Amino acid sequence: MQLGTRWSVGATAPEAVPPAVRVAIASEEQILRDQQVDTTAWRWTLTWLERRPVVELDDGTTIRQHADGSISLTRPDPDDD
Repeated sequence: MQLGTRWSVGATAPEAVPPAVRVAIASEEQILRDQQVDTTAWRWTLTWLERRPVVELDDGTTIRQHADGSISLTRPDPDDD
């Protein structure tokens, strides 16, 4: 795994983040705004697994770009405390 970087929710993602992942991040951030979730202290973390980006939000939401270019988004299970 290659270490990446962190940035705040609402800030511009690093240049290394592929466009399709940026779209997924923007969509997730819009959902959080629509739900009026306070994300002022939340950050995204970018890492690389097998040269593909993995972006994780502080709440556990994870966005991955797969080898075929597809994007998956996994949210934490609210019942899994």
